[in-house]
Amino acid sequence: MTDSDPDFALRDRLADALAGEAAFSSWSHTALRAAADQVAAGPDAERLFPGGPVEVLAYLSARADQRTVAGLENAGVMSLRIRERIKLAVRLRVENTVGGKESVRRGLALLALPFNAPLALKLLYRTVDAIWYAAGDTSADFNFYTKRATLAGVFSSTLLYWLNDRSEGNAATWSFLDRRIDDVMRFEKWKADLSSLGSRRSATRR
Repeated sequence: MTDSDPDFALRDRLADALAGEAAFSSWSHTALRAAADQVAAGPDAERLFPGGPVEVLAYLSARADQRTVAGLENAGVMSLRIRERIKLAVRLRVENTVGGKESVRRGLALLALPFNAPLALKLLYRTVDAIWYAAGDTSADFNFYTKRATLAGVFSSTLLYWLNDRSEGNAATWSFLDRRIDDVMRFEKWKADLSSLGSRRSATRR
């Protein structure tokens, strides 16, 4: 997905058109053909997205990840505490979804089907990995995996909360995100304290 791709602009427009169409119908081949008519893509739709609607979902997820990373870089997040970096990153990623909440809801339902589960996990991993990378994470040990697993839970629960949020400016979602991150930070502090206690006990036995 690069600007140098000759089909980049058309692929982008087609993906956005399908996201809008899916909000009122479904993530289906019929909706993809209707979206292709909207952007005058015609028979090119199958060439641009041979995998059909699921491939469009993967494309939009990757694009949202890229936009989130760019937004974090533009915000100069390295001057923020890690808690604030992750909070901003999750918020940006949720806000970078397209098509509206109903479109996202239907897209998640499609990805939840058993035969799409591997792709759903792959997309979730790519999202949390991109967020941690943009937030400055350089871990290469077991923490690399635990950080991503923890963030996957935070992001997924926040996205699901957002889908049902009717508050002004999604304020309830961002309050929920604050609480989730607070819970994670308390757990991380407990882990650090436990590890420190274990180290001290080991030292006294030598």
